[in-house]
Amino acid sequence: MCGGVEARDAERSYKVYFPSPKAAIPVMLEGGESLGWVKWGRRREEAGQGPQGGWARLETVERGGWAKYQPIKAYGLVQRFMEKDAERKSHWFDVEPGFALDCLVLGEGEQRRVYVITSSPPEEFAWIHDRWPAMHRYELIQAQLRS
Repeated sequence: MCGGVEARDAERSYKVYFPSPKAAIPVMLEGGESLGWVKWGRRREEAGQGPQGGWARLETVERGGWAKYQPIKAYGLVQRFMEKDAERKSHWFDVEPGFALDCLVLGEGEQRRVYVITSSPPEEFAWIHDRWPAMHRYELIQAQLRS
C-alpha cells in the first residue's frame, strides 16, 4: 500500500513515512507543473475535506468514487517506495527512472493533499501486500530527473 517513500530535493534524499503528520511527497501535475512537496493524505485527527488515509484504490477512482473531491491527476516523484508484509517487515522497491507514482491531488493551499493510487501488486510480490502503488511513465519527469 506504500507506507513510505524515498524522495530527494536538490540537496539531499529523504525517507518519508505516512504515519508522520509531516509526511509529504514531491508532486508534479499531469501538465508538468511542479507543486513541490505536498502533504500526504489526511490523518484521523486532521481537519479537512479529503478522506482519511493516504491512498486511493484505482477501482474506486475509475468508478467515480473520488469525483466528489474534484481531484487533479498528478505524479509522485519518488526514487523508492516501501511496503510492509504481514509480519510488519519493511521492503523497499526502486522506482525505475522515468516512472512516478500515480496520484490524486485534492484541495488548495494549506488544505492541499496528495493520495497515492493503488492497485493489485505484481504476482511475485502479492505475498507482501494486497495493494501496490500504481506507476506511470511520464516524459517530463524523465527530463526533470536528468537535471
